[in-house]
Amino acid sequence: MSYRITWIEAQCSFEATSDETVLEAARRAGVVLPSECEFGGCGTCRVKLAQGQVEYDEMPDALSQDEADAGYALLCQARACADLTISTERLLDAPAPAQRRQVSVVRTEPLGPDVTRLVLASRERAPWVFRPGQYLNVLLGDTGPRSFSMACAPQAGDRPGEVEFHIRSIEGGYFTQTRLSKLRPGDTLDVEVPLGGFGYHEDDYRPIVMVATGTGIAPLRSMLAQMLASGAPPIDLYWGGRTQAALYLHDELTALANQHDDFRYVPVLSRADDNWAGARGYVQDAVLADHPDLSEHSVYLCGSPVMIAEAKTTFVANGASVRYVYADSFTFQHPAREDAAA
Repeated sequence: MSYRITWIEAQCSFEATSDETVLEAARRAGVVLPSECEFGGCGTCRVKLAQGQVEYDEMPDALSQDEADAGYALLCQARACADLTISTERLLDAPAPAQRRQVSVVRTEPLGPDVTRLVLASRERAPWVFRPGQYLNVLLGDTGPRSFSMACAPQAGDRPGEVEFHIRSIEGGYFTQTRLSKLRPGDTLDVEVPLGGFGYHEDDYRPIVMVATGTGIAPLRSMLAQMLASGAPPIDLYWGGRTQAALYLHDELTALANQHDDFRYVPVLSRADDNWAGARGYVQDAVLADHPDLSEHSVYLCGSPVMIAEAKTTFVANGASVRYVYADSFTFQHPAREDAAA
């Protein structure tokens, strides 16, 4: 059975059979739709179904049932079961084309009990071109790539050509437990950069809630530099960890909140000791305690897939629009995402 797929924004159509995904059909027809991971984990290929229905072998991780009920679909996993009219509607500006390049290690240093700062430089010390919120792939041959988000703004500071990453040690992780500790200044890595569709939607003009767990703070830190410099709407950043030692940027974010009237930082601990005077419990619950109605907010989520899934469900139930919820979920389900957050 064959169905007609019409993409509103691109004003084009193509055919898809019932035994292939919509993304596969688009590629066969030479139509370039937004996509990244291709296993249903990142949400880059999410579209709104203006007409028609799709089905899945299994519900993708990056699509909640509420989103599916609202008419959203992930094209890398969805199979058409009727003619479809799709809308990408929330595309960011196209990022710079991804390129393979060789970079040099500048330094590594501990940030917390299980987090390492890795600073890389382009071999020619040329500025890195990426959108805050994006990531790179470290290319490791037969073991496959590993993906890590940029943790600073492009051309940040007084060291052009350098970019930093916050890498959490993962039990059994080939890169984080085998390669990372052996890297020395001057060593080289092959990378592919920039990648990813996560980033700041400047056209929203809504108060912003940012939510992170673990090293999910890295892309949000990269985005904050851009947002605060560009006069973004008020921002509330919630960062969740198990213990205070996990909040390795606590002093930096506290200082940043003291410098900007429209930026609020709320640290949240799920396993706090008696000396902790801040918020306790799960980070998504702390958000709802402060914002029981999220209908007027844009929401950015980055961190563990469990937090992302629960936050999406509860936030939508408390008024958040799926149109204004943006997520970058770290997951162990694909070898490229070894930087998962607890």
